Amino acid sequence: MKYLLLIITGVLFFMHSSAQMQGSVVDAQTGEVLPGVTVQLLHADKGCQTDVRGRFTLQQGSAADSIKVSFVGYQTRKLILSSQPSAIISLTPATASLNEIIVTSSRDKQSRTDAPIAISTISTQEMRDTKATSLEQLMNKVSGVYMVDLGNEQHTMAIRQPIGYKSLFLYMEDGIPIRTTGDFNHNALIEINMAALRNIEVVRGPASSLYGSEAVGGAVNFITAAPSLKPMARVQAEISDRGYKRTDFSASSTFNKLGIVVGGYYADQRNGYMDHSDFHKLALTVRADYQISDRTKWINSMTLIDYYTDQVGGLDSAHFYAKDYRNFQTFSYRKVNALRYRSTLEQNWNNTNKTTVTAFFRNNTIEQNPFYALKNLSDPLKAAGEINDDSFNSFGLIMQHKKQFAWKHASIIAGISADYSPATYYAEFIDVTKDAAGYFRSYRTTDSILTDYNVGLLNTAAYAQFDMELLSHLKLVAAVRYDRMDYDFDNHLTPSAFTGAPDETNHFNKLTPKLGLTYDFGQNRGMYANYSVGFAPPNISELYRGVKVPVLKPATYRNYEAGGWFGFANDKGYVDIGVYDMQGTNEIISVKLDDGSYENRNTGRTTHRGIEWNVRYAPLPSIWIRCSGQYAEHFFNEYVEKGVSYDDNKMAGAPKVITNTEITWKPHFLNGFRLAGEWQHVGSYYMDPRNTGTYGGYDLLNFRTGYSWKQFDCWVNCRNAGDAIYSTTTERTTYSTTYRPGPKRTFNIGFGYTFNGKK
Repeated sequence: MKYLLLIITGVLFFMHSSAQMQGSVVDAQTGEVLPGVTVQLLHADKGCQTDVRGRFTLQQGSAADSIKVSFVGYQTRKLILSSQPSAIISLTPATASLNEIIVTSSRDKQSRTDAPIAISTISTQEMRDTKATSLEQLMNKVSGVYMVDLGNEQHTMAIRQPIGYKSLFLYMEDGIPIRTTGDFNHNALIEINMAALRNIEVVRGPASSLYGSEAVGGAVNFITAAPSLKPMARVQAEISDRGYKRTDFSASSTFNKLGIVVGGYYADQRNGYMDHSDFHKLALTVRADYQISDRTKWINSMTLIDYYTDQVGGLDSAHFYAKDYRNFQTFSYRKVNALRYRSTLEQNWNNTNKTTVTAFFRNNTIEQNPFYALKNLSDPLKAAGEINDDSFNSFGLIMQHKKQFAWKHASIIAGISADYSPATYYAEFIDVTKDAAGYFRSYRTTDSILTDYNVGLLNTAAYAQFDMELLSHLKLVAAVRYDRMDYDFDNHLTPSAFTGAPDETNHFNKLTPKLGLTYDFGQNRGMYANYSVGFAPPNISELYRGVKVPVLKPATYRNYEAGGWFGFANDKGYVDIGVYDMQGTNEIISVKLDDGSYENRNTGRTTHRGIEWNVRYAPLPSIWIRCSGQYAEHFFNEYVEKGVSYDDNKMAGAPKVITNTEITWKPHFLNGFRLAGEWQHVGSYYMDPRNTGTYGGYDLLNFRTGYSWKQFDCWVNCRNAGDAIYSTTTERTTYSTTYRPGPKRTFNIGFGYTFNGKK
């Protein structure tokens, strides 16, 4: 009997000593699994990392032992082991983290402090707290960025550039351009589904060495949410006192190896602060991630956008300052229908080799009766305009491989891409009637065709990026990309037509290099420097529409940049700062003519330079302060228009100072409550290249408050709390000044419910 007891005791001891703890680690906000998380016992030399599905297996010491769970960019957790054989552990992103994980800077995951570029991230938490109804409410929190609100999610962008409408910015979804390069639209972000996003990464400065042309002023990567491990669902609804209504929804879960997430929203605007400003939008995204094996993953994603808006034009000085916001255009509109699909296969051959292959398809149509095409005639009661249709399909492929080396911690990323996008443009003339007060009241279609062409657009590219540790803490990044863009232009009209360019084949090609260094001083301090080249060939419509003989040249930009980062106050805060000098050659600008229409022209040489900063600080656990901004100059070195030299003149629409400051309070004694105040400042700028007049800029105050209780939450946002009269962009010609009025004081109230299931 004694021997039997000894045997039983020995078996039990062996079973206990070899017991295992299994579990998964997920993001506390999104529910997505986190690969590469370190899980270790505190009082024993045992540890592991989570696999590609966020799972870990840990040899357990004793039930009283504790584990530490840590991951870059997240708050470390310490947990007491329990008798439960499995667990799902949630990690919360760090509030003020210098060393977050990014993907846009190298097309693969890397630490922020390893990237020799200016890059900012808009986190899941920021998006949830802001409750933005349009993207500029998020984008304008980023230093060096001014996203201009043109109403109803319409916009234009200024990143290291003046306010303009040119193809100097690349917009991507999960690293793939949302529109084909060569058919740029400054309103392209209408085609983004805000309800499907996990976070946003913004690269400032040329990124052509990785992403090609158009990535000159910057590149914005909208990263969609991956499926959650456990079942999750959310629905929310909100309204405003200005006739805006919106409903968001999402659902996500993982079933063994298959994860699915669906998200979208429907927005509707009626009777806004300006007449003829209604709109509606449906956005829907479906994503499925299938983990074929521990080394192979297949991702499929599809986004559908159905959008319509009345177009709102500008006001003259008398109407703007009198707060007379009646729209001069009473029939202009824009319709957007967009479908995007991508299929990505990720193969990890081993710990040092990874291949990614992505096939994608786009179908895009924009129909409009645009206000900006209206031209005044000699008869004050008449005008000319057009109704147009701009459409394209895309068939594309991107293949990329990453190889890591033990030598000098080096790695190389190389890839090729091809995008064939046949496009069409059709426009017919309309005869417009005005009243004595100058309002465009009605129009009549005619049999006169202004534009009718097809273009076979082919983008091909090859790129490579190499990085290595030159010395201890000193890292080198070198990249190069070759782009070729081919236009096969087929005009269906005669040379005498408005668009009378002859049938022809054009091509543009460019080799764009980049060289960067980062140095890590330790203790959350470091610096970087880089040299990069940006490339922007003329777009289809710039090159051919309204042109008899195509004359526009591609623009080239050379950028020199340096910056650094450091944490302070025991890592309660951090500062990220950068300076840049970018020289442009043959920059394409849009010139507003005296009749109200626009014309594209090359300048000779331009200079863009400035300093950007981003400061985050949490003086108390319940208070968070953020300040981002820029001081910049943009001017012509060589530019002649109609025989007049504008050398050394400031470029129009270029505020020197733009800042965004926010204070958020989340008291511990009232868990789930938040209160935030935001100050947006846009400085003065010249309204025309002649520098004959300035717009004084504006200051806005926004307030946001919300409360979460269990699975319910509610919020109230007040934008433009001071009810300031301001213009989001202002332009001057010889005979008039045009103001685009910003929204009046607006209150939004919303309610949401989140369902969290069990795994």
